[in-house]
Amino acid sequence: MESNSTEKKNFLSALAVDLTPLKVSREFRVLYLGQFVSGFGSAVSYVVLPWQMYQLTKSSFAVGMLGVAEFVPMFFMSLIGGALADAVDRRRLIFLAEVVLVLGCLGLMANALLPHPQVWLIFLIAACFAAINGIHRPALEALTPRIVAPELQPAVAALSTFRYSFNFIVGPAIGGVLASQAGAAVAYGLDAATFVFSVGMIALLKTVPPPSSTEPPSLQSIREGWRYARSRQELLGTYLIDINAMFFGMPLALFPAMADHLKISVGLLYSMPAVGSLVVSLTSGWTERVERHGRAVAWAAAVWGLAIVGFGLSQNLWLALFFLALAGGADNVSGLFRMTIWNQTIPDHYRGRLAGIEMLSYLTGPYLGNAEAGLVASCFGLQASIVSGGVLCVLGSGVLVWLLPRFYHYQGHEGLAHKAAEEAALNQLRIEN
Repeated sequence: MESNSTEKKNFLSALAVDLTPLKVSREFRVLYLGQFVSGFGSAVSYVVLPWQMYQLTKSSFAVGMLGVAEFVPMFFMSLIGGALADAVDRRRLIFLAEVVLVLGCLGLMANALLPHPQVWLIFLIAACFAAINGIHRPALEALTPRIVAPELQPAVAALSTFRYSFNFIVGPAIGGVLASQAGAAVAYGLDAATFVFSVGMIALLKTVPPPSSTEPPSLQSIREGWRYARSRQELLGTYLIDINAMFFGMPLALFPAMADHLKISVGLLYSMPAVGSLVVSLTSGWTERVERHGRAVAWAAAVWGLAIVGFGLSQNLWLALFFLALAGGADNVSGLFRMTIWNQTIPDHYRGRLAGIEMLSYLTGPYLGNAEAGLVASCFGLQASIVSGGVLCVLGSGVLVWLLPRFYHYQGHEGLAHKAAEEAALNQLRIEN
């Protein structure tokens, strides 16, 4: 009996999320706490912004167009932000970006308090948010490998997805209630307060100077980042698989209309993918023993697409919610292994620029996917939009696996060895010069 009890404990321990990065790195603890709190506020606004747009326009197409308004500035600023993250203090970039995000939240709050909130102003501030995130996210992603050891990056990925999952369960639920009961202005004010807290946490971090081999930000340095990404099929696979999955299988723009149709809180629909994601995060210990990261990403993307098909075909509310949770769990598995590939295999002097490209990959799909979902729904109906998107996601994943065999067969130890060899060669070149 005692032996069985010990084996059970060992099994559960092996599944549990690894907290080692929080224990060994004071910088990571401070950063994680600040991002956890601000992530909650962002999850609230993530629901309230499209909800407010739908209440003002009663148009799923208008909600989808928010994605287009956000995509264009995000596309350009993420490339600039990536180059900046390789050339200046990453901590300072994050600090300044979050100060501006506070101001953006206050702008949304002021607009919501008007007798007649302006739709054009929502579009404008949403676009500005996307532009600032193009500075914030690459710096944040590039900072993490500097403060946590490479071998702990799978655990960092699991903790990051746990933070996201938890916030996107609690945040949308609270956001939906706040929006309907207290108004959008209160929700935006809460988001501003969480960013203020995060700014305070970032101020406690030590300065993180750029790599010694860095180049000033320029078009040439951005092009070098693109060339490096294109030279690595395993990196291309992580980008394209996610773009495909999110572009075709992202029905978020349809949630406000579906919530009205089903007579349920819109926050429930936004929360369910995060429920599945949270389950994966809390049992993510197994991911540290998986070597075939590319295969895991590809299969997870296919499961996401199948789950979206199931969601679209479901006639029962609880079954629909189950498929949304399944989709969220699959997306988390994909995200865990994509983040591990990026943080374990990319040399530090490219990390910021490739973080900008990563941002393009995981936001291009949702932004444009929302527009695609809204457009197809306006022409053919909600169910047709959701089901067709899931089917195309699965088919696209299969095509990409066929086109990128080195991505599909990539193994984790290859990335660690590749990064070590590249950084050693760079250090030797620096010594010789």
